[in-house]
Amino acid sequence: MSAIKNRYDFILYFDVENGNPNGDPDAGNMPRTDQETGLGLVTDVCLKRKVRNYIEAACEGQEGFRIYVHQGTPLEKGDQEACKYVGVDAAKLKDAKKKDPEIDRKLLSFMVQNFFDIRTFGAVMTTFVKGSLSCGQVRGPVQLGFARSLDPVLPQEVSITRSTVTTEKEAETKNTMMGRKYIVPYGLYRVEGYISANLARRVTGFSEEDLDLFWKALINMFDMDHSAARGNMAARKLIVFRHDSELGNAPASALFDRVKAVRRDAAKAPRAYGDYEITIDRENLPEGVTIEEML
Repeated sequence: MSAIKNRYDFILYFDVENGNPNGDPDAGNMPRTDQETGLGLVTDVCLKRKVRNYIEAACEGQEGFRIYVHQGTPLEKGDQEACKYVGVDAAKLKDAKKKDPEIDRKLLSFMVQNFFDIRTFGAVMTTFVKGSLSCGQVRGPVQLGFARSLDPVLPQEVSITRSTVTTEKEAETKNTMMGRKYIVPYGLYRVEGYISANLARRVTGFSEEDLDLFWKALINMFDMDHSAARGNMAARKLIVFRHDSELGNAPASALFDRVKAVRRDAAKAPRAYGDYEITIDRENLPEGVTIEEML
């Protein structure tokens, strides 16, 4: 598979209803917010996890589409597999580098050919870093920012009860357990992303097939991630700016400014996607840039 040849910039809108899109472990798992503006936040790491989960489910068992950052699996397992493939001892990489100057290229080639998320997002592979190999830190062609809600969100604490208890001792004194969870009644979030054809060509080999899968993951990742804690989450609109060159034809910021979302009724608190209107300025686009709405 050959690497992509065009740069892409994109915007994804997604929303949450009566759920917690991204809890903050340092704040009792409350939904993340910008303390200064009250806008809701979802981290890039959270979104990448959902992309990985979708790819793992959609490409289960397919060669070349394994996931490196996998819950419950030590990262060094994949590193050691690469070392075994090229015939070196993972504990003696510094010595291997002296004997074979091509060891970096060989190890990186194995990792990007086998793991979709390394081809896409890059990775820090500690085994190789400790061995002083340059391939230990890989910058991926696909990068995401933090998602931010369009309007301030007011997380609500909801008390819940459980009609059973955990132990027999507790059963002697009570028959219910109390708990709580946090929700955002409604929030529409926007995240901006970038795909570098230059890094794809020079570093990871991120291909057209990988790109198609990535778009599908963005559109469908929330449907693979439903839970009571997250409420109703859905991708609403995916807008892609395609450049006809590897390095791009216009600054991403200028393209992103062409997409606006406004509330239809400024006096009414938004409670549904239909409360917003999203517009795209298609006039006088920079030469070599096209816009596609994939959702």
